[in-house]
Amino acid sequence: MPTIIICPGIHDPAFTKSFISGWLDTSGGSIDQNQGNILVFPGKDFLSLSALHILEFLRVSVAHRRYRFTGSLKSPIIFISFSAGVVGAIGAAHLWQLLGGRVKAFIAIDGWGVALQGNFPIHRMSHDYFTHWSSCLLGCGQNNFYAEPAVDHLSIWRSPQSVQGCWVDSSIEISPPKGRLTATEFLLMLLKHYEAN
Repeated sequence: MPTIIICPGIHDPAFTKSFISGWLDTSGGSIDQNQGNILVFPGKDFLSLSALHILEFLRVSVAHRRYRFTGSLKSPIIFISFSAGVVGAIGAAHLWQLLGGRVKAFIAIDGWGVALQGNFPIHRMSHDYFTHWSSCLLGCGQNNFYAEPAVDHLSIWRSPQSVQGCWVDSSIEISPPKGRLTATEFLLMLLKHYEAN
């Protein structure tokens, strides 16, 4: 399993704990936080916006947990970021690559207004259709998700297991829903795909 780094936004840390338990509880044991493959950036407030702080956290975490990685920098990393954390995380992903690291995928949850580009797979998850549509104008890859019916911004992070929505392939066009599932089911689908490939 690739290492997952979670970059929260500016909100109560309890929401991040709720987010993690929301999809770990439904992963069927395929993702185990105790095995050290999930790192949570502990930055508070505006540190979420800092690519350099996220990068330093990632470098220190890799150094301390090297025995859990195969090849350190070459070990695949998946970024999962939320809201303001998307700003810092996309910068950190590019910096990680510049250092020789490997970004297997980048998942932006409600990163509205953040331009996303990279030579790695990018996925967007949004709390409503407008956020999905307008964010994709600034870059998104294949396989994205938006809540339907719409939920408030924090709900998709705090309780993804209860957010229903649509899975769309925005590389073709902004299209009608292709499938309905929860935000957790969508996230697990992506993580299982990247674990297998």
